[in-house]
Amino acid sequence: MPDSTQLDMWREKLATELHALDTSDDDSREDRGTVTLDQQSVGRLSRMDAMQRQAMAQATSRRRAQRRARILAALARLDEGEYGVCQDCGEDIPPGRLELDPTVATCVSCANG
Repeated sequence: MPDSTQLDMWREKLATELHALDTSDDDSREDRGTVTLDQQSVGRLSRMDAMQRQAMAQATSRRRAQRRARILAALARLDEGEYGVCQDCGEDIPPGRLELDPTVATCVSCANG
């Protein structure tokens, strides 16, 4: 089980990443919206380019939402005192694994099956 200093460090790291995800999501809101025909741009390629940008922005938003859910779950585990403990076997998750990704919920053995 991680000590309180490590827990505080991971809580801060998770909160910072969550804030960055929310900011990025807000910044890309316009790109994910409905593609409208730009009267200044002529041709099918301009519309296709706009649709491609929209699809890429939507896919990125979905990945951010998935990461956000993992971060919120990790923060909940911190609040419940279960952070750093494998959800499958109950063993401690090595600190090095948590440093690489503080949202992991399983030890290496359980993650590998």
